[in-house]
Order: sequence, then C-alpha cells, then structure tokens
Amino acid sequence: MRHLLATRNLSYDNAMAILDTAQEMATVSARSIKKLPTLRGQTVVNLFFEDSTRTRTSFEAAAKRLSADVLNFAVKTSSVSKGESLKDTVQTLEAIGGDAIVMRHWASGAAQQLANFGWSSSAVINAGDGTHEHPTQALLDAFTLRHRLHGLQASGKDLNGLHVVIVGDILHSRVARSNVWLLHTLGAKVTLSGPPTLMPVGVTTWPVEINYDLDALLTQQPDAIMMLRVQAERMSGDFFPSAAEYTRGWGLTNDRYKTIEGAGTLIMHPGPMNRGLEISAAAADSAQNTALEQVANGVSVRMAVLYLLLAGQPGQ
Repeated sequence: MRHLLATRNLSYDNAMAILDTAQEMATVSARSIKKLPTLRGQTVVNLFFEDSTRTRTSFEAAAKRLSADVLNFAVKTSSVSKGESLKDTVQTLEAIGGDAIVMRHWASGAAQQLANFGWSSSAVINAGDGTHEHPTQALLDAFTLRHRLHGLQASGKDLNGLHVVIVGDILHSRVARSNVWLLHTLGAKVTLSGPPTLMPVGVTTWPVEINYDLDALLTQQPDAIMMLRVQAERMSGDFFPSAAEYTRGWGLTNDRYKTIEGAGTLIMHPGPMNRGLEISAAAADSAQNTALEQVANGVSVRMAVLYLLLAGQPGQ
C-alpha cells in the first residue's frame, strides 16, 4: 500500500495485514512504556479541515507511540482562511518535512485528489472525506468485532458468517460506506436499516440487504448492530418529520434494547452519541456497547496503518 484512501478498493490481503498488525500493536498499549522506535525521524501531519476529537487525537497518539514527530495543522488559524489552496497548503507542509498526511476534509474525494494529482510524495491517509469514506473507522470497527469474537486468538481470522446491522443516517455517513465494503470483503453479511429518505441513491447495488423494520431485525439477534449519528449539519432539508418520529422508528430505545439485552449482539457506535435520539442511555451504558473499546482499538489500528505505509520509507 502507498496510501489508504478507501475500503472499497482495499484487498482482502491488505485488510487482514492491517488487522493482524494492529493485533501486535495492541500489545504495545498494554505495556508500561507505550513506545516503539519504528518511525523515529519521520513526521506525520494531521491536516483536519473539519472538527474532530476521536480521530485526530487517535492518529496523534498512534504516531507518537511509533516515535514519529507530529504536526497538528490548525486550518482555522492558517493561510487556508486567507484563501490558500489545498495544493499550496499540502506542498508547504511537505516542504517542512511531512512524510505522511492524515487528512479530513469536508469534500468527498479530497483525499483521492491529494494522492493522485501529483501534488505530494507523502503517504496519504483518508481520515474522512465528506460523505464518501472513513477507512480507519471501518478497520477499527472490524478489529473490535474480531477481538470480541476471538480475543487474543484473532490473528489470521476474518468475519466470515457474521451478521452486522447498520442503522440510521446511511445517506450522509462515510462510516457506513466504509463499513459496508470492508465487512463484505471480510465475509460478513450486512443489513442496512433507516428512514427511506436517508438511503443513498444506488444503494440497491451495494453488497447489502435493506430492511426498514428495525424491530424485526433485532428479533434475529444479529452479531452486531451499529447505530449511526443523524448528521443534521450535512442536511439541507427535512428527511423525517421530527426527532421523536425518528427515534420511534430507528432509535435503539429501552424497549428495543431489552430484546437484545444479555444476548450476543454487540452495540457499536462511531461517536459522538446522541443519547435519546439514536440510542438510549441504557443501551449506551450497557456492557454490550463497544464504543469506548472502538476508541481504544483505533489507536492500535492507526499504528498499524502508519507502520505499514511508512516503515522502510526514506527517513526511516
């Protein structure tokens, strides 16, 4: 791999290599000294055009645990606010010495543009581009599923035979898209559920099933249910009558949670959670909820991605 831009074109072998490497990286996080000298002398640039807490800090922690230097680029206080182009910004950062650029951008396709237009020789990692993809989130979700299923014996094992239900705002969710393609590649069955108005055009061509009846899906006790945040900031109109109506139809309410309470169904959420809208407090605080595990596992997965992209490159 030269870049990590999407899961749609991520091969089975590369996906498994990332997950298996992350398994090894997880042991570093359990040590008293959480450091490896692997990327000493290299620089990772966090270039975030959208606000982020989990992803940006996770990449920063991952880079530092591999002994890389980290530059956190504050877009709001940079020359971007004066009209500087993405090309000029990236080339400036590379001139300073960036070896990898972790970029989050509001425009779908921005990471692909950066990687393929010859603006930079740095490794590019897509940390979320518009409503397109968020590959490391899908990888950490898959890692979490695999670890819950197989524990320390997870290395070399995929997700064949699992049933994962993704619920909510599919239309605006880059997390949903990345998960669909990665879960399919790893052998899992994926079902989408949510308001018909929040299903993307062309979703019937995806490797998924669609079922608008969340209650019926929960009676099947799927292996995992992934609740998505309603992304109101990306909506230009009304996609459902009211928040209460959305919760009645597709929220993981207390009553719905009771149908899977104590069962093997994992509750996943990429965060941040809107309690009372897409998920109840009881479900959010339950032992079945893996949200905090997902955050912790994100560091291991992003360490693996940085290692696989940068180890052995010039400067190492």
